[in-house]
Amino acid sequence: MSNTSNTSRAQNSRTKRESDETEEVRESADERPSPMQVLRHARTQLAELTGMAPESVSSFEQSEDGWTLEVEVLEIARVPDTMSLLASYRVELDPQGELTGYRRVRRYERGRADPHRPGGR
Repeated sequence: MSNTSNTSRAQNSRTKRESDETEEVRESADERPSPMQVLRHARTQLAELTGMAPESVSSFEQSEDGWTLEVEVLEIARVPDTMSLLASYRVELDPQGELTGYRRVRRYERGRADPHRPGGR
């Protein structure tokens, strides 16, 4: 009887643990991802779609509709590195961080500064 009750307690304990873990996964799936999770996932998705490596995220905003990022991407590597061609991509994501669209908004050489824009932009 002792072995049977110990086995039964162990099974009940394991079942409760598995149930708790399942509930935690379900709760985390219902929540919005953290900003860092969104950034990492967006960079990965953009790299898969374009075949180019993102270098940095220069703009990041959250809205009711999801997320908007501006990602700097190396388009053409040149020697010297200051002559490499970079591009800024505007990336749109849904509230769960899945990429819904992107477009290139500008292209520039790494060593070039933006021209002065009125209004500090």
